[in-house]
Amino acid sequence: MPHWISSAKAKGYDIVARVIDRFHLALRCRLCGAVIKVRLFTLMSAQPLCPTCVQTGWISTARAAGLTFLGRCADDQHYAFYEAPCGHQLRRQFEIVERVATGETGVRCDICHKENEQDEATAQGWRLIGPDPDGNANYRRYQHIDCEHVQRIARVNMQSGRVGCGGCGEKWTAAPSHLYAMHFVLPNSRELVKVGYSNNPESRLYHQLSRDPNMPRKLLRTIPVASGQMAITLEKALHRKLRDEHPDAVVDPDVYHGLIKVQSEVYDAALTAKILAELDAIASRIAPPAS
Repeated sequence: MPHWISSAKAKGYDIVARVIDRFHLALRCRLCGAVIKVRLFTLMSAQPLCPTCVQTGWISTARAAGLTFLGRCADDQHYAFYEAPCGHQLRRQFEIVERVATGETGVRCDICHKENEQDEATAQGWRLIGPDPDGNANYRRYQHIDCEHVQRIARVNMQSGRVGCGGCGEKWTAAPSHLYAMHFVLPNSRELVKVGYSNNPESRLYHQLSRDPNMPRKLLRTIPVASGQMAITLEKALHRKLRDEHPDAVVDPDVYHGLIKVQSEVYDAALTAKILAELDAIASRIAPPAS
């Protein structure tokens, strides 16, 4: 029919013939010359896609992203396989590769990335074991090569070498530490409680945290802990419990912005009794057995 022909031309195709039955047509792509089979209804109601042109687009997009297109993923039509410059094979979404090609984001090889992390750890005397058991993407689980002690460490600290072994080291992770609770009174009379850890809580209170030396503040409780590494673990568990059980007591950082040099882990003073009770419970749990 004449309107079939004009519709096909408007959409970049020439009609070659009817195929299979009266509901299907063979169309030749005016761009690449490939012949495709299309339902008449599709031609008249939508824009038929030429698989050859689509794949050519995938190939050119991959090239712009610095990759080599290998083929579509059979399990998910939104994914394809690519070869990275390092020679490893990647599985990525078409959308991600398009964003890489336009410079909106980058692409990394997971295999090379893991090897880099292993090399970083080896250079500092550690062995990479795996992801952080707490699920924090910024941390990894490492094993000290010398003493085989295992601990979670921020990757940025491993890269910079600012890391100590909680098993045999002499840095803050192995040195004795404290959990603490501190009380602050803001200029508007709002009372807050800060919970944290430090090897010297008094120094932290009077010389590190407060921006105003005249701000009323005091140390409510300190709990001695065997090592900085243990203090981190205990403190994080305590904060999770406080946030889960008393979310309304967590104070927005904007409240104390410019007054206390922290960004989190500050609670309303109404939670003071609960916090002190939790610290006492921790002290009971970690206290050495009586001889």
